[in-house]
Amino acid sequence: MKTSLSDQRGTLNGLLIPLLLVVVLFLGAVGFGFWAFSSREDYKNDSDAKVAVAVTAAEKRTEASAAKTYAEAAKKPLKTYTGPSSFGAITVQYPKTWSAYVVEASGSSSIPVDGYFQSDFVPDVENDENSFALRMQLVSQSYDQVMNQFSGNVTSGKATVSPYKLDKVPSVVGSKITGQLTSTKQGTMIVLPLRNMTLKLWVDSSEYLSDFTNIILPNFSFTP
Repeated sequence: MKTSLSDQRGTLNGLLIPLLLVVVLFLGAVGFGFWAFSSREDYKNDSDAKVAVAVTAAEKRTEASAAKTYAEAAKKPLKTYTGPSSFGAITVQYPKTWSAYVVEASGSSSIPVDGYFQSDFVPDVENDENSFALRMQLVSQSYDQVMNQFSGNVTSGKATVSPYKLDKVPSVVGSKITGQLTSTKQGTMIVLPLRNMTLKLWVDSSEYLSDFTNIILPNFSFTP
């Protein structure tokens, strides 16, 4: 049986359409696969970048925490300064990473004991612009005279006053002044009567407020 040319052409046309559909579907599948792969790579790269940022942040937090822990450990054991017994045997315990410069006046003086404490080394004590980790003074003025010096700042709201007593000398009640201490400095000061004199203990740098609160004050003592 002979097949006519027209029949052959019809058969070819019938096969061509499915073939074209297969090619189109194949190209579509390849395109989709490429798009999916590219999207996955972009997502992976973005995820990797986010993970890297998170890891770096975590490492910095760990390093900062370790540095803080080391810095706190380096402060111990504490050093001790004890003043003359005639002036109440003032005792200050402070971090061993600090240095101290304490002037003990002989004879009559308006400031029998004048102490400067600072991390590493003590800067120029005659420069009023310098701040210290801790300042301590025993002055010959009465407690009321000293407190009157802060009345203006308290009245204007630049400073606040509250009762205060040391853990190691609970029988002596003084005051805690927070805010404007001088015309140029703010901080926290403890004022306590010591016999016929007045003891002042203060910090005018927020950097050392934690040490003042957690180390200096709990360990500070004197003989009333």
